[in-house]
Amino acid sequence: MTALTIKYSEITRKALLMMAEEIRRAWIGIRIVACLFLSSGWKSTHVEELFGLTRWSVVKWISKVKMKGLEGIEDGVRTGRPSQFDNAMEKGLDKALSKSPKEFGIQRVRWDGVVVAEYLKRFHGIEIHMRQAQRWIRNLGYSLRQPTYRYVQATK
Repeated sequence: MTALTIKYSEITRKALLMMAEEIRRAWIGIRIVACLFLSSGWKSTHVEELFGLTRWSVVKWISKVKMKGLEGIEDGVRTGRPSQFDNAMEKGLDKALSKSPKEFGIQRVRWDGVVVAEYLKRFHGIEIHMRQAQRWIRNLGYSLRQPTYRYVQATK
């Protein structure tokens, strides 16, 4: 009996692992397969090489499964830092962006990351970095581009 093979050039180990990065919860399936390999006698170094993992990742998976059983395969809930923004603050920032910064006592002509960070610090007591302020500007639907003027030329 001959071994089954896949003869498509685009199906590579690298392409499959990149696809697993994009698909939500695909790594849980990979962990299950890795545990199956380990329980059938594979060495952890072979599992590392097959999935392109680090030794530390496989060791962490194995220790979680040893401690928690099947529950160790699943990721735990990862809570991040709670947002400083609430809906009211977001609406207030949206209203502020529709006006000039000079109306708020900020001596600038247009809104940018630095100006939004200054506005939030003065009026809401929140300190954020310029990049985060730029993200909020974009998330609210505003552009960071400086307006350009085009003069219409007369045609024949």
